[in-house]
Amino acid sequence: MLRQILVLGAGKSTAYLLDYLLGKAKEEKLHITIADLQPENIAASIASHNACTVVGLDIFNIEERQKLIQSATIVISMLPASLHILVAKDCVGFKKHLVTASYVSDELMGLDKQVKENKLVFMNEIGLDPGIDHMSAMQIIDDIRDQGGKMLLFESFTGGLVAPESDTNLWNYKFTWNPRNVVVAGQGGAAKFIQEGTYKYIPYNKLFRRTEFFDVKGFGRFEGYANRDSLKYREVYGLQDVLTLYRGTMRRVGFSKAWNMLVELGMTDDSYTIENSENMSYRAFTNLFLQYSPTDSVELKLRHYLKIDQDDIRWAKLVELHLFDDTKKITLKNGTPAQILQQILEQSWTLDKNDKDMIVMYHKFGYSLNGEEKQIDSNMVVLGKNQTHTAMAKTVGLPVAIATLLILNNKITNYGVQIPIKKEVYEPILNELKEHGVIFNEFNTEYKGYNSVAEYS
Repeated sequence: MLRQILVLGAGKSTAYLLDYLLGKAKEEKLHITIADLQPENIAASIASHNACTVVGLDIFNIEERQKLIQSATIVISMLPASLHILVAKDCVGFKKHLVTASYVSDELMGLDKQVKENKLVFMNEIGLDPGIDHMSAMQIIDDIRDQGGKMLLFESFTGGLVAPESDTNLWNYKFTWNPRNVVVAGQGGAAKFIQEGTYKYIPYNKLFRRTEFFDVKGFGRFEGYANRDSLKYREVYGLQDVLTLYRGTMRRVGFSKAWNMLVELGMTDDSYTIENSENMSYRAFTNLFLQYSPTDSVELKLRHYLKIDQDDIRWAKLVELHLFDDTKKITLKNGTPAQILQQILEQSWTLDKNDKDMIVMYHKFGYSLNGEEKQIDSNMVVLGKNQTHTAMAKTVGLPVAIATLLILNNKITNYGVQIPIKKEVYEPILNELKEHGVIFNEFNTEYKGYNSVAEYS
């Protein structure tokens, strides 16, 4: 009898997920049903597979949604994070396992007791970040503890970037994930972390000017800015006594300083709408954030406001985005500054058909063992194939797919709402990911404490 896997949502991150499951369909006796609001967008090679059924679904159609969930053995939700709770409640009601790549919300965690009572596995945060970051970190942390070591420092950075051969703009960046998340990154409160035993806070208006730097062998130098809340990982990773705990986002060097100009101007603000934004030129949009002058040009006013010298490379980056172009028009009605900026950036930063993306993950572990302070630096680089089979889709989708099979095959037996921090979960997934080229390189190095720059030669 075939085991039924229901995949809700077939967006950008599902290419490898679907390939993996369909590739295993015969030997594992699987049938995959893909339900999406726009089923016509699903690749013909997927839709025509004899182990696959594609259906159209509006997730708010309760009857249709519940009918699909009821007939499944396990459900994978690749929907926007806010919609997982609808699916989760149905999965509890119909006693179905659930897998998502998203952060566990308080509302979802509230179902934990019922999930355990029904002997279900609700595996979450099993994508890239969160996901591979949890698993790769816990594998080394557990190994250090097994040797009798004590953790002193943990830093972790992840970046969805563009591969070197497709790096064709001055920002050294293209969208490989949800553009909105990039535009509003860091908003909603100060970034908080611990540095050498002291709590640190970075307000949003300073976030992109406080960066860390590190090198990754074969790929050069990167910078990282702090994620909003590193402190919640103390409990998750059992790092209550650690002196330094810092998680952040990676970019190429120079991105953050340039991005900070857009923050200073107010272009990333999502709290109000601009009246009559439709058909406004990019130049007029830029001028909205500058003082009135009867004589000075938009360019001159902006240079003065941001204190940009003639030889400042950041100026060319603004020009490259066409921010002073009078012919390019905004098509959004009453958009927020952030929504309008996103539309402008998508014109310059969307992956071309043959572009390749790149995922970089970097961990630093400081610990004491037998009276000695030690450090391990660990990094992973994954390159995409093309616009569809991206490194992002690979590193998000494969862990989801592998975890789904492990649950189906009773290899993951811990019930409840959870994330992949237990050995029974992370060990087989990381081992299988190696077969797909998702590999971490580890370097034992001198313990330097906070903010060391690792040089690999």
